[in-house]
Amino acid sequence: MCLLLDVMCGGVVSYLRMCNHDTVYAGDRGVEADDALLEIARAEDRTLVTRDVALAGRANDSILLESREVETQLAELADAGLALTLADEPAFCSRCNGSLEAVDRTASTPDYAPDPADIDVWRCRACAQHFWRGSHWDRVADTLAKIDGTAGESTTDGN
Repeated sequence: MCLLLDVMCGGVVSYLRMCNHDTVYAGDRGVEADDALLEIARAEDRTLVTRDVALAGRANDSILLESREVETQLAELADAGLALTLADEPAFCSRCNGSLEAVDRTASTPDYAPDPADIDVWRCRACAQHFWRGSHWDRVADTLAKIDGTAGESTTDGN
């Protein structure tokens, strides 16, 4: 599912991307106006995720969230039928939503990233950020597990 999150729902962006949902965040595009959000949702065939009742009613396809709390918003998304399972092979950058590619085991990585010979590492084709299953992955998995007893299950490559 392709999603467009308005600025009121930014706390769940990285969770959705880590669950392999193509997730555009309006704040990343500097968009707040309702008409602009609706145009993006229509043009890119995205489901609008919002806390704004009137805006949700105007969208072709929307998910209305009531809570301001991230965990409760995730539960609302799960109740709306959105799969919240961490991806075995992540496809989307949690920072910019760009596509990820696996880093070759023999490649070098920036100082902040682990050696790909030791752990799977991915690089964003758009922003060049590197990702791996580390402590942040584990925290997201724990949060998702609270939402659904199986949602956060995934291999962590020994981390």
